[in-house]
Amino acid sequence: MSSSAFRTVPDSADVVIIGGGVMGASAAFHLAEAGVRDIVLLERGELGCGSSGKPIGGVRAQFSDPLNIELGRRSLDAYRAFGERPGTDIGFAPVGYLFLLDSAEQEADFATGVGVQNSLGVPSRMIGPDEARRLCPWLSTDGLVAAAYCPSAGHARPGAVVRGYAHAAAAGGVRLAEHTEVTGLGTTGGRVTRVHTSRGRISCGSVICAAGAWSGQIGDMAGVSLPVRPVRRQLAFTAPMAPDTPRLPFTIDFSSSAYFHNSDDGLLFGLADPDEAEGFDTTWTPGWLERFRAVMRRRAPALADMETVGGWAGLYENTPDHNALIGRSGELENFLYATGFSGHGFLQAPAVGEVVRDLHLGRRPFADPAPFSADRFRAGSGIRPEAHVV
Repeated sequence: MSSSAFRTVPDSADVVIIGGGVMGASAAFHLAEAGVRDIVLLERGELGCGSSGKPIGGVRAQFSDPLNIELGRRSLDAYRAFGERPGTDIGFAPVGYLFLLDSAEQEADFATGVGVQNSLGVPSRMIGPDEARRLCPWLSTDGLVAAAYCPSAGHARPGAVVRGYAHAAAAGGVRLAEHTEVTGLGTTGGRVTRVHTSRGRISCGSVICAAGAWSGQIGDMAGVSLPVRPVRRQLAFTAPMAPDTPRLPFTIDFSSSAYFHNSDDGLLFGLADPDEAEGFDTTWTPGWLERFRAVMRRRAPALADMETVGGWAGLYENTPDHNALIGRSGELENFLYATGFSGHGFLQAPAVGEVVRDLHLGRRPFADPAPFSADRFRAGSGIRPEAHVV
């Protein structure tokens, strides 16, 4: 599967996919499965070396917007069946997703969202503080007004997903060019005709940008505005715990964005720091843990002083409204993009791979991605921003 032996890239390809994370790998798999044969996937490092390949990733369909719900629900179905198609164990654990709410306004907003989710086949429900504590015994119910719970959601191993998609794509003829940086794009007559890389030039029929936090730079090379901004997000792991530690839902304190769930023999902690500046820095720094611990002293006191044994930092690829960019460029007809997922890329990747496949083949996707067109910002329109949570 590895392409590290490549000294040059092919002279030409029907499809060039830029980005070897979960989104690019999903697009490559779905295109190859549909019979597209001349595909090259370019990755500046190693497959899944960015945020895609890191620890346990949440998988859910609890959103307020119907398109996000549909992408999440369809991806959940794909993750459940991943062992059969494409055929890899991804450690999918349907432990559920639990949002903790501390105001009547939050309760009302989530109840509205649950109604939309239920209408689209997602078995989420509103529950009271006592049931939330039964699901997550470490919780304190002080100040807890309600919770939103979905038993079919959970988490899986992003690195295993990337490898599974990439292995199946390679078996279908996709050429995987790792350690290959895109240095420029050439256009002629309203089309991308050349992809310049650190290993040579590729003449192309079409380009798919799935470069995550670096997508804005790729768009600039083509003259296409992709308003994606990188923001560091950090997590930490606790020391190993007793073998009988309860299996917990993926639990999120909605007001603070602090979250926790099981990870191997311990717990994983995370929080979206609102003071984090934009940038590509992925240095792990433990200072944010004090903010997390302050939240836990109120919400789950037993977790507040647990020992941590290191962590990891990666990048969110944020857009102005925290919704994805999925579509075909209005300026360059053969330039497609799937990026800007603002923390939701892993959980939507299987469905988005299907959508990208259908856009390339000129077929009607299972869901219309038009609301996620990058043109929505230029037109001054857009949809309701999703809450910025994992």
